[in-house]
Amino acid sequence: MKILYVSSEAMPFAMTGGLGDVAGSLPPAVSKALGEGNDVRVVIPMYPVVRKKFISEMTLECETEVRLAWRHQYLGIWSTVRDGVKFYFLDNEYYFKRETIYGNFDDGERFAYFGKAVMKLMEAVGFYPDIMHANDWQSAPAVIYLKRQYCHIPEYSGIRAIYTIHNIEYQGIYDLYILGDVFDLSESDRGYVEYNNAINLTKGAITLADSVTTVSETYSREILTPFYSHGLDGVLNAVKDKLSGIVNGIDLNYNNPKTDPALTYHYSESSLSGKAKNKALLQAKCGFEVKRDVPLIAMVSRLASHKGFDLVTRIIEEILSYDNVQIVLLGTGEEALERYFSSLNEKYYSKFHAMIEFNKDLSKQIYAGADMFLMPSKSEPCGLAQMIASRYGTVAIVRETGGLSDTIKAYNKYDGTGNGFSFKNYNAHEMLGVIRDAETLFTDRKAWNRLVRAAMSTDFSWNVSALKYIELYRSLL
Repeated sequence: MKILYVSSEAMPFAMTGGLGDVAGSLPPAVSKALGEGNDVRVVIPMYPVVRKKFISEMTLECETEVRLAWRHQYLGIWSTVRDGVKFYFLDNEYYFKRETIYGNFDDGERFAYFGKAVMKLMEAVGFYPDIMHANDWQSAPAVIYLKRQYCHIPEYSGIRAIYTIHNIEYQGIYDLYILGDVFDLSESDRGYVEYNNAINLTKGAITLADSVTTVSETYSREILTPFYSHGLDGVLNAVKDKLSGIVNGIDLNYNNPKTDPALTYHYSESSLSGKAKNKALLQAKCGFEVKRDVPLIAMVSRLASHKGFDLVTRIIEEILSYDNVQIVLLGTGEEALERYFSSLNEKYYSKFHAMIEFNKDLSKQIYAGADMFLMPSKSEPCGLAQMIASRYGTVAIVRETGGLSDTIKAYNKYDGTGNGFSFKNYNAHEMLGVIRDAETLFTDRKAWNRLVRAAMSTDFSWNVSALKYIELYRSLL
């Protein structure tokens, strides 16, 4: 089987969030599961951060040209091999030599070029995959061009297209005025991409792909409803027979408390003494009293209201005033939330510490040192943080939505099953009640350590997900 993953980012080369994690982790897992005789490859743009860090290990495959409407643009194709997977990097400094990966005024044109360049890549290197797996709106043009402009060409005609929605909030919406000039689409293509009197690239990919997936089973059901779909529930319901959800995994080697270089003390589910030592270091770093019997609650997140921080702001001062807890927060985001949490540093300095920054090593130290991890998202397609926290023995407290619902199963005090805590309704005091349930269990060290070990032993690897994707690929072929 020949598979080409199309993504705007991929770990470790370029990564802004979960998409990069998936595009860097899933292909090697699929390649390993398929075994010899199969060919798995990935393609992303060549950004300055990629060139700076990795150009020395790359090979220039070829230089050619891409036509996009009236433009004829340069294309350089570079490659390297990682974990048995060949990664391609599409080079065009006019489109990709930018300070940021996203958020440019011409993102529509940039990723239209990327989609056309993916088609050209296949021809230039002689690799016509059985499956082209595109991810999020930036890769949607590749699906649209394949199905509307290339599928009549014999080499492309057998390619099956899968489109994965990582977050339906971001859809690639543009003015219909630039349908031909920027996107190189004709009036006959208009019906596939038009939605609410605009070009909607996600709608086009959903309509044209052979299969549409999302990053968790629960999210695949949620986006069929208006509350979660950001307007596309009608489009999705029309094709729901080809819609499915497969939960993401995490890289167990990168997220490993036994070997993580970011940690001072290493530990495992069979020997938790190192976790207690990491907790003491984290408490000292935050300016807290070093007390093993005080639960330390962590939040590591982008600071945005849809991540549940509107719930947190309603009850956090009640917790800090009346509960015997310590709370640490790491993240950046909405200015109002940054200001609010920074203001709590002085008021509750002995129990609360906010670090308004993005720091990967520090996030690992928090995952390892905390006892509980709060993630009360309003919407969460999959989520990785709750799985990483569990891997480090930090018990997740989540709202039952999207991938949070699929990965964290509520603790049952009667039979001891479950690997975390959860609440159903988007309600601050329902969340508060569950946090206090966790605080109560924390006082029973034997029961708490059993829950910690259950969280750490949960299989969050890509292995299961990779097999499900392979099953889907084979069903399309």
